[in-house]
Amino acid sequence: MKNNLTVVILTKNEEKTIQKVVVNAQKCADKVLIVDSGSTDKTVEFAESAGAKVVYRAWDNDFSAQRNFALQHVKTPWVLYLDADEFLDDTLIDSIKAALVKNEDKQYSMLRRIHAFGFEYKHGIFKPDEVIRMFKTDSVHWENKVHERPVCSMPKECLKGFIEHYTYENWQDWWEKAGRYTSIWAEDTYNNGKKTSVGSAFFHAFYGFIRAYLFEAGFIDGWSGLYSSLQHFIYTLIKYLKLYEKYK
Repeated sequence: MKNNLTVVILTKNEEKTIQKVVVNAQKCADKVLIVDSGSTDKTVEFAESAGAKVVYRAWDNDFSAQRNFALQHVKTPWVLYLDADEFLDDTLIDSIKAALVKNEDKQYSMLRRIHAFGFEYKHGIFKPDEVIRMFKTDSVHWENKVHERPVCSMPKECLKGFIEHYTYENWQDWWEKAGRYTSIWAEDTYNNGKKTSVGSAFFHAFYGFIRAYLFEAGFIDGWSGLYSSLQHFIYTLIKYLKLYEKYK
């Protein structure tokens, strides 16, 4: 049933991981589709050499638009979305294959483990989370420019196994992504008519830290839990201050 599934991956300068990600995805799908937004490294070359098909869409600060664009090029009845730094473990691969054989009218979620700064998180803001990633191709579309989410009316089932997400390698990597994502969020939120204040920005950031460090038990992860909670404070503060700046 591998030929019933296309794995979609969005890329922009992902030469470090893209070959391994494509090869991993091919364990459950014959077709891997790359939506590249203008890589200047060897991402496209490496993806094609691994057997993926590559299409191009210019980046316009809209992750949902990239994901929805991919659907135009998916010819299989099922689609699975992965990031360019995510890998399926063996249990999840078997679960995906079993779901394809059943071919039920469902959408499928998966648990995702976060690996960042050389550490596997078990608590806090980076604790394992549930993400919905596999759909019948004609049943889904995406919304929100950043922190995008799928819209699908079919009942949800969580598959066994994990996505292993190898995100931020270092602080500079986190800082650059945080800068891009907060700017997109602020622009989108501003265009949707939402307002904020400096006080509200600090309140959201402080609450985010408390939630990550205490309520979600980030403190159990030691120093890694502390600085991931501080990162969440900074990220939240920046995105709300950027929103405030637009109104100011």
